[in-house]
Amino acid sequence: MTTATQPTGQRPRVVIVGSGFGGLFAAQRLKRAPVDVTLIGKTTHHLFQPLLYQVATGILSEGEIAPATREILKSQDNARVVLGEVTAIDLNARTVTSTVLGRTTVHEYDELIVAAGAGQSYFGNDQFAEFAPGMKSIDDALELRGRIFGAFELAELATDPREIDRLLTFVVVGAGPTGVEMAGQIAELARRTLRKDFREIDPTSARVILLDAAPQVLPPFGELGHKAHKQLNEIGVEVQLGAMVTDVDADGLVVKDADGHERRINAATKIWAAGVQASPLGKLLGDQSGAAVDRAGRISVQPDLTLPGHPEVHVVGDMMSLNRLPGVAQVAIQGGRFAADAIKQRIAGRPTKPEFHYFDKGSMATISRFHAVADIGKLKFSGFIAWVLWLVVHLMYIVGFKSRITTVLHWVVSFLGRGRSQRTTTQQQVYGRLALEQLGSHFEASKTGGQQDERVPVDATGRESA
Repeated sequence: MTTATQPTGQRPRVVIVGSGFGGLFAAQRLKRAPVDVTLIGKTTHHLFQPLLYQVATGILSEGEIAPATREILKSQDNARVVLGEVTAIDLNARTVTSTVLGRTTVHEYDELIVAAGAGQSYFGNDQFAEFAPGMKSIDDALELRGRIFGAFELAELATDPREIDRLLTFVVVGAGPTGVEMAGQIAELARRTLRKDFREIDPTSARVILLDAAPQVLPPFGELGHKAHKQLNEIGVEVQLGAMVTDVDADGLVVKDADGHERRINAATKIWAAGVQASPLGKLLGDQSGAAVDRAGRISVQPDLTLPGHPEVHVVGDMMSLNRLPGVAQVAIQGGRFAADAIKQRIAGRPTKPEFHYFDKGSMATISRFHAVADIGKLKFSGFIAWVLWLVVHLMYIVGFKSRITTVLHWVVSFLGRGRSQRTTTQQQVYGRLALEQLGSHFEASKTGGQQDERVPVDATGRESA
């Protein structure tokens, strides 16, 4: 393990934790500020998370929604990008410690923006993750792509009708925007894209189930949720509400209905789109600052997004808890810009704004080709108009001109035609996540010139799921 300390410069040092919407937009806002910015990211890319389901269902490539952070900031001379996972923050010493592949770096700061985001929550049942991947990273989306397309391939080979039914049953847990969009795209994949591709099976007979313990699809959307429910039914998605998942295994899952009755659904492919858990850094900051941390790991911040007693520390995005703001991209973007503006004001010796005000630009969700719902203030749209609005808004926030062009081309292929340009899948995509978890510390040293431990067996997954 090596330790390096960031050199001390003459200008104020701003450290940003996280390369998501909050962190990236904060860094860009500081482009012309007299500061030195260090952005620390767990990955080398900025992820446009709302379109992950399109990577999972073969519409878009991962590169189109995950451009390299270095490329985005290459013309910003005062910004430095560092790969690493933040493992410690010392508020008194004003240092941030990050590690990557056994290498540790300590970054000193004068101003800190923490935008580490959130991961998938299984509500205390983390064992479900092996059989029901979430939708929070490129790894998740690629694994799901392999599982979804692989299920059809295995069904083509199967001879037992019960096995075919299991392979052609897809269960999405969570009826929020991500779950609705995912279920809708799997249904379209089966009924449009793959309809004529197989000889032994009928892909249109695939069963797509959307589960949620809530009593409504898209609860925050109100009446639009009921319209989304109706449209999902029309494209063949079975919506089962008031249904709580109590167990998940390789062959299916167990569901408890509102009346207490438990039943089993046999399904090879399970997708978890319910619940989020903020980064563990929230608790770490709460322990040091005295700020409250809720059950989802979000830390309560001051009205100006800072921590109590630490005006130099700003927390933005999914990690923060303030006025019940939703965990959406716009909250992170506006929060990141607000924090950056506050830093510029402090450096200039001017007073900062005492309170962050979020401007709600509305919520949207696609259901199927040419159908979506959009809740924009007092305006509510559904159907084709909402779908066009969804396309335009999401295209605006894709980073990079080239990515926008290729995204439009892939949308044309998928929405106007029947094809999907990103159907390639590999075993590495399906099994890589668990293999890396199993390798653990062995992987830390391999391929990096570090200390090598005992040789890892070839089959290190021990995975039961297909």
